[in-house]
Amino acid sequence: MTMQLGKFALTAFLGSLLAVSAIQRSEAQAVPAQPPAHAANPQNPNQADEDKDKEKDKKKNDKPQQQQQSQQERQREVELQKQQERELAQKRAQEQRQLKQKRVSQQEQQARIQKQEQQLALYRKNIALREELAERDEQILRQQKRIEHLKFQQQYEERLRAQRAQLTQARYDYNNDPYYYTAPNIRYRRDGRYYQTNQYGIKKMEQALQAGYNEGYRAGRADRQDRWRYDYRSAFAYQDANYGYDGRYIAQDEYNHYFREGFQRGYDDGYYGRQQYGRKKDDGNVIEGVNDEWLIAGAVVAAIIGYELLTD
Repeated sequence: MTMQLGKFALTAFLGSLLAVSAIQRSEAQAVPAQPPAHAANPQNPNQADEDKDKEKDKKKNDKPQQQQQSQQERQREVELQKQQERELAQKRAQEQRQLKQKRVSQQEQQARIQKQEQQLALYRKNIALREELAERDEQILRQQKRIEHLKFQQQYEERLRAQRAQLTQARYDYNNDPYYYTAPNIRYRRDGRYYQTNQYGIKKMEQALQAGYNEGYRAGRADRQDRWRYDYRSAFAYQDANYGYDGRYIAQDEYNHYFREGFQRGYDDGYYGRQQYGRKKDDGNVIEGVNDEWLIAGAVVAAIIGYELLTD
């Protein structure tokens, strides 16, 4: 009896196992097979590659658009500067009409001439010292392997030598120069103090700013090409600050001041490759290294000098 019961239990147990296995097989057949994760689109298995190609094409198309926008922005900056210069030219033309050619006394005229001759003699005396400083700086530039800045300095020295030779040989007719007999009619401010001069003195300050800006642009561009750090103060041209000075109208230290003001702004534009304070002369028609000239904006000049007409 006991053996029959054991057989019955074993038979029931085996039957239940078979039933469970049959149910699991039935459920497995009922669940549909999932496609592989990478086959998202069975009709186009290369969709991912096509998307990448489209993204690359989009970037290529965007680049010319960005360059065109950048060129348009530069063009707008140039046009704005030209407009400011036209407005400034009109203002100056009006000022010139308002200026009165008051003459100073004969004694005052001779005193001005004597002062200018003394300034020019002092400048000539310091020429030898400047040449020694230039030679020292050239050695430093060679040690630093600043090839482009060395070229710039050598060209600057050549311009200085030509200028000095011209000043040594030239004779000047001071008596017929209107600066020396025209009374002060303009007031300007420098380093917190007010000074007086006439329109010819102001013109010389503007020339100093222009010469400084042009030389500064060349120096900044040279340092950028040499991958040198931003450092306009160490440039020999900045320290010298005498190119364009002829000993007339303003004192040498005053010319140096405005030359360096222009040099700093030109260096900024040259080093960073921009046109914030000026622009290239005859935009697009100048060959670098041949007639490579850069013009400081008239509005910048007016802001630096900050002069006003004297009224009676």
